[in-house]
Amino acid sequence: MTPAVEAARRAGVAFELHEYDGVDVAESDYAIGVAAALGRPAGQLFKTLVVSVDGALCVFVVPADRQLDLRRVGKRAQIADRTQAERATGYVAGGISPLGQRKRLPTTVDASALDWETILVSAGRRGLQIELRPQDLVALTDAAVAEL
Repeated sequence: MTPAVEAARRAGVAFELHEYDGVDVAESDYAIGVAAALGRPAGQLFKTLVVSVDGALCVFVVPADRQLDLRRVGKRAQIADRTQAERATGYVAGGISPLGQRKRLPTTVDASALDWETILVSAGRRGLQIELRPQDLVALTDAAVAEL
């Protein structure tokens, strides 16, 4: 079990795990490939991005079919260095979950998540997604909700 799954279990929220394989890592957008492998709309699967905003790490959870507008999150915002993101979260890139991170980072979830009954996010490793209510994700991560 991953720390993300353990965090959801401890919190007592309803969730479902989905395993997948066969997604080409070289694909231009891995998250869209994961959504396709699971037979889900790309807008229902959310990717976890670790971003350095003015030198501080933050997490942004955005739909697989959209890009994060870095200008909206900060003047000096940039995708965090892979090593820095892995060290802070405790997860390997491509499997970073907004749940159960080694160091809880400030998190913002795209408002479109609330349009879905359930959403999928990484469960803490490549090949595994966790499906849960977006309200539960927001509560478990103490996330802000914003148009990203």
